[in-house]
Amino acid sequence: MFTGDYQHDLELVRQELGQHADVRIRKFSFGHTAVRGAMIYATGVSDRTLIDQHLRQLLLKDEDEVPSFESTAVSSDEITNQVLSFHDGMETNDWKVWKPKVLAGYTALWIEGRAAVYLLDTVTRKSRTIEEPVSEALVRGPRVGFTESISDNTALLRQHGENGDLILLKFQVGSRVKKELVIAYMGDIANPTLVEEVKSRIYRIDLDYLAESGYVEQLIEDNFLSPFPQVQSTERPDRVISALLDGRVAILLDGTPFALIAPVTFTMLLQSPEDYYERWIPGTFIRLLRFFTAFASVLIPALYISFISFHQGLIPTELVISIIESRQSVPFPALLEALIMEISIEILREAGLRLPKPIGPAMGIVGGLIIGQAAVQAGIVSPIMVIVVAVTAISSFAIPSYNLGITLRILRFLAMFSAAIFGLYGLILFFLLLCSHLVRLESFGVPYVSPAVPYRLRDWKDLFFRLPLHMMKRRPGMLHPKDPVRKS
Repeated sequence: MFTGDYQHDLELVRQELGQHADVRIRKFSFGHTAVRGAMIYATGVSDRTLIDQHLRQLLLKDEDEVPSFESTAVSSDEITNQVLSFHDGMETNDWKVWKPKVLAGYTALWIEGRAAVYLLDTVTRKSRTIEEPVSEALVRGPRVGFTESISDNTALLRQHGENGDLILLKFQVGSRVKKELVIAYMGDIANPTLVEEVKSRIYRIDLDYLAESGYVEQLIEDNFLSPFPQVQSTERPDRVISALLDGRVAILLDGTPFALIAPVTFTMLLQSPEDYYERWIPGTFIRLLRFFTAFASVLIPALYISFISFHQGLIPTELVISIIESRQSVPFPALLEALIMEISIEILREAGLRLPKPIGPAMGIVGGLIIGQAAVQAGIVSPIMVIVVAVTAISSFAIPSYNLGITLRILRFLAMFSAAIFGLYGLILFFLLLCSHLVRLESFGVPYVSPAVPYRLRDWKDLFFRLPLHMMKRRPGMLHPKDPVRKS
C-alpha cells in the first residue's frame, strides 16, 4: 500500500484517517538529514508524554545514547535499522493492520523511502486502582480484586507466586471491535482435553463486540436453556488461582473485572474462599448453613402454600389456630398472597441495586418494613406470610454466587405454582424434575452435580463437609488432572 513517496503516502494516510477527528499527523526530518518522516497517532488513547519525550527525542536529538543522524547522505534503511534497535514494534504495509492499531493507541512511524509503516506501542491504558472485590466480600482473606485492565489481571495471577507452569494464551475476540481475551491454566495439571475444548469454544465465538465476560459465558455454555450458571464468574484472583490448581481453566477478558472459571459444579457455587481460610470446623458449619439456605430460599414459600391450601391436617393444632386467626381478614388465597409479597421484595431488591449506593440499602430496608407493615394493617397479607417471605429473602442473601441466587429466585416461583396446583405432590414432582435436570446437566463435559452423581467418595472430602487441609491431598477426580496429587 505504501510506495515510499513522501507526498503520495501522506495523502494516502489522510484518505484513510481523515474522517477521524482525533488522529494527528506530525511531520519532521531526521536530524540533519534530508530524510523526512511522520508520526501518526490518535489523541486520548496514545500516550502523548511517551511520544513527546521519548520518540521525538530519539528521532530528532543527537545524544550519545540515541542514534545520530548527522550525515545528510544517510539512507532510510540505516535510519530504520537504528530505530528498530531502540524500540519494540512491528513493520507492516497492510492498512487493515496498522489503521486499527493507530486508532487503538499505537503510533505509526513512517520514514520516507520505506514502503511500510513501523508501529510503536504507545497505548495509554486507563484503569482504576486495585480495590477489594465488591461482589465477593470476605471477613478473612485477600483484599485484592481484578480490574478492567487485562494486563493488570494477568499480573495479579503471576504475583501469587513463582510458577513457570502458569500458561496464559492470548486471543483476539470480536469481529468488528476486537478485544483481548486470555485463557489461563496450569500446564502440568489441567487436562489437555479440557483446555482444547475451551479453546475450540472461544474460536467459535462470532460476534461484533464482547462488552463483558457475560457475553463469553453465554456463548460457551453447554445448555443455554438451563437456568443454572455453567461457568463461574469471580472478581477474586485467589479464587482463580485455587481453581487453576484444581485443574480448571480461567478466562479473562479485557475491559471487565470478572473472570470466568470452567468447568463448574453446583457445589462450587455454594462455596466461598473463606471456607478454606478458616479452620475446618467453622468452615464446614458455614458451608452446611449455605446449603440449607439454598434449599430454604426455594422451598419455604412453596411449603407454606401447600400446607395452608391442601394439607392443613399435617400442621400442629395450635399453629393451625394461630395461622387461621392471622388470616381471617386476608381476602386472597395463599398463592396470591405469597406472590404479592415475593414480587414486592424482588422489586425492592432490584430498586436497591439500581439506586445510588448511599441510599440504595436504606431504601431497601425501610421500604420492606414499611410495605410489610402497611400490607398487614390493610389486611392484604397475614403476619405469618411476612415472616415466611422475610426468612426466604434473608436465606437468598447468604448465597455466595449472585448468578446462582437469581436462578434460585426463579425456581422459587415455579415451586410456588407447583405447590398451589397439586400441594405437596406437586412440590415433590417439581423437586424430582429439578434433580433430573441437574443430573443431566454438564459443564465442559463434567457432570454438574458431581461428585454426588456420579458417585465419587474420595471427592466428598470437600463437598458438604470441608475436611482438614492435610486430608485433602488429591485434586477432584472429575477433572481428570495430569497430576492428581496436591501434596505427596
